[in-house]
Amino acid sequence: MELLHSGKVRDVYADGDDLILVASDRISIYDVAIPTPVPDKGRLLTALSLWWFEQLSDLVPNHVISATDVPAEYAGRAIRVRRLEMLPVECVARGYLTGGGLREYERTGSVSGVPLPRGLVEASILPEPIFTPSTKAPFGEHDEPITYADVVDKVGEATAERLRQITLDVYRRGAEIAADRGILVADTKIELGWAPDGTLVLGDELLTSDSSRFWPARSYQPGRVQFSYDKQYVRDWATNSGWNKQAPAPEMPADVVEATRARYVDVYETLTGLRWE
Repeated sequence: MELLHSGKVRDVYADGDDLILVASDRISIYDVAIPTPVPDKGRLLTALSLWWFEQLSDLVPNHVISATDVPAEYAGRAIRVRRLEMLPVECVARGYLTGGGLREYERTGSVSGVPLPRGLVEASILPEPIFTPSTKAPFGEHDEPITYADVVDKVGEATAERLRQITLDVYRRGAEIAADRGILVADTKIELGWAPDGTLVLGDELLTSDSSRFWPARSYQPGRVQFSYDKQYVRDWATNSGWNKQAPAPEMPADVVEATRARYVDVYETLTGLRWE
């Protein structure tokens, strides 16, 4: 196999006409990779993505060819996938106001150009899910929020509308499935690409703890920061550590690593109903 790309979290190899997508135990925040790995993270992300791809297969096609026809050394953390012409947009859907969306709302009253009602607070549920895309920055640079009009400029109106609709459809279906299991999906990010036949196809990962914010429904309370089953816990630790969000990132303490892994395992088991071994 030929290594094509080594990203913050995933490595991509060419294997004939296919790609092998390998999820590492690395974790990144603020577009910077943390030097301390989180044990089992790559396997957890891979397993959860595969579960979601299956749940949503009737809604939008995905890039998965096989989860077993991969090199033995990557078993459990790799997927054989179709080659796609990936679109230069991170497709984000938000159902709740938090993170960068909240900060933008506090400055402008809108998120990615979408006006929102006055008086919203941390973790407010939005009147309806919104499409809030961002740039897809090269390694070492930061993704930046963009508007729907910016997406139109990048890919054209017809494709932009399809991206928005697919993103919102994926969010709504995922949020509905998760809610039945006691999990709120605050927001999620997906990536889409063109297959050779002109079909828009889901790529990368889907509704994982790296690409989404997951909150327990039983303790949800707007106006405060929620308990999260995702890497928000690592973001909070990094912020409190005084790190300036520039590379190199500091090492994570052992207790933060352990708590992060536990959250990834908990949400995997809660969503899928499967025991993590």
